[in-house]
Amino acid sequence: MFDWDDLRVFLAVARNRRIGPAARALGIDATTIARRLQRLEAALDSQLFEQVGADRILTLRGSALLAHAESVEGATLEALADVKGERHSLHGHVRLSVAEGFGTYILAPALPAFHAAHPGIRLDVITASGFLNPSKREADMAVMLARPQRGDLHVQKLGDYRLRLYASRSYLATRGEPQDRAALKDHALVGYVPDFLFSPELDYLDEVHAGLEASLRSSSIGIQRRLVIDGGGLGILPDFMVADADDLVVVLPGDVVITRSFWLVTHSNLRKLARIAAVSNLLRTCAEGLGDRA
Repeated sequence: MFDWDDLRVFLAVARNRRIGPAARALGIDATTIARRLQRLEAALDSQLFEQVGADRILTLRGSALLAHAESVEGATLEALADVKGERHSLHGHVRLSVAEGFGTYILAPALPAFHAAHPGIRLDVITASGFLNPSKREADMAVMLARPQRGDLHVQKLGDYRLRLYASRSYLATRGEPQDRAALKDHALVGYVPDFLFSPELDYLDEVHAGLEASLRSSSIGIQRRLVIDGGGLGILPDFMVADADDLVVVLPGDVVITRSFWLVTHSNLRKLARIAAVSNLLRTCAEGLGDRA
């Protein structure tokens, strides 16, 4: 018989792929993590990981155990929620991962009223580059740009939104307005740093015209917006981020129009909790009419 708590160690390593990050996530030193993995493998008489460099890659038996371990984890969390009365409680901690633009322009304006209505919910809004993954327990919920294809997740579409090519009036007065997509190669462009494209849905310029490259680049859509407003160049921006930017003009309005979607992703074991449902309702309300905002 193995120690049930070793499954928690196994899950942390499987999700982080390395001993160090798993140790930090659990607050256990790396030596203890390695020893407990060895103990679990001995108890199960199975090799659960292969070591490739510093990474720990699941073996076939490790992958089989992962599904069972996540079921145990889910059942444990549900049991704790029932025993502690959390299922119907509007108190507790919620970690939400969102895209920077959505977090700043769609969600943030609604947060003061939400907090006033639900003072017992402590909401962490994470906007780091790349989404935290609910299936790996990195976050309770996430607003993502693409629908996840796997994982024990509840997924719902929040809505579509539109992106267009924008420039400041001062930039167009100096450089002129391009008449077609091919002419964009003669203009300064603002965009993402290719190495930090955490989602293929952010690769706008190549979708507009093959071979386009930005000369002013940032991993932050907020910085890109500022660069376009200040005349740094042409940039693809969500319409909902330019409503208060009177100096911005749509370039090639009948030609360059990109549609993307926001998806609300929640771990299946958490979605019935009252505090999670409250945040879900907040997000759905915030996203109403998203495609019409400009």
